[in-house]
Parts: sequence; structure tokens; C-alpha cells
Amino acid sequence: MILKVVKYPEPVLSQPGEPVTEFDKELRKFVADMFETMYAEQGIGLAAPQVAVPKRITVVDLSMGKKPEDRLVLINPEIIERDGKQYEEEGCLSFPDIREKIQRAFKVSIRAQDEYGKWFEMDAEELLSRAFQHEIDHLDGVLFITRMSPLKRDLNLRKIRKMQREGTW
Repeated sequence: MILKVVKYPEPVLSQPGEPVTEFDKELRKFVADMFETMYAEQGIGLAAPQVAVPKRITVVDLSMGKKPEDRLVLINPEIIERDGKQYEEEGCLSFPDIREKIQRAFKVSIRAQDEYGKWFEMDAEELLSRAFQHEIDHLDGVLFITRMSPLKRDLNLRKIRKMQREGTW
């Protein structure tokens, strides 16, 4: 089932997600719905707060559904190590039509649970590292617009307000 992706300034986007404690059939159905929604929106990552669910759940797939083995489910994730820097363009499904260069760590190590509650650790570089950082930010209530330079943030907030007035946001 395709879920509704909420847009900024929806309050759920700015609140830290609650840890997941129940790893049941309902959770796995929600994860499947998140993948379906992410593919429908042509994204590479989606966090539960973006579909108005304040939980620490995110899905990532750099292949956009082309390689099932690339599907990643991160529940209760945390970044345990960061290294290097990269400065690349990012977008966000909760900020449609807004893309800006954001500085992130080049490499991260994460610790998370899968949809069955099993803990794992994983290293990521480049785009996968960026996706992990972006999605974990969502779970912490941090939006990518806050990682922009003050000038870019102000310009994009003005653009959003204009689109809201026009009814296109």
C-alpha cells in the first residue's frame, strides 16, 4: 500500500522518532509499504516520520527497486563512526523540488536492527553513506534544510512559502 509522504513543515518531521520494540508481522507489513511508497516517489530512502509515523524505521535502496538484494531496512539505527567529508547535492521526498549541496561524512559505520529485531553493523561510503546520514537525521528530527548554508536555507524557505501561497506545496 502506498502511504502519503508528508511535506515540511509537518510537525512529525521535526520530532525524534520513538524506538521500535515490537518486531512483528505488522512491522514487516509497514516496512513493505514503506518500500512501495519510496519506489512510487522515486526515492532512494524513506524514514517513517516522512509517512507520519514517529518511529525509528527507515528503508534505503540505491537501486530504486531494480536489485532486490540492495534493499536495506534500518530499525533503531545509530551512526557509530564517521570519517572524511563529501559535499554533494541532496533532495528529500518531504521537500519536493528542492535540491542543494550538503556536507556529510564520506564514510559511516552504523548499527541497526532488521525487521526481525536482529542487530547488525555495516559500513557505507559515498552515496550510501549520504543516504544513511540523511535518513537517520529524519529519525532524529533533523531536516536536511537545517544542514544548508543560512543563505540557501533562507532562499528555500521563501520558495516554500511562495508555493504554499500559490497552493502548489
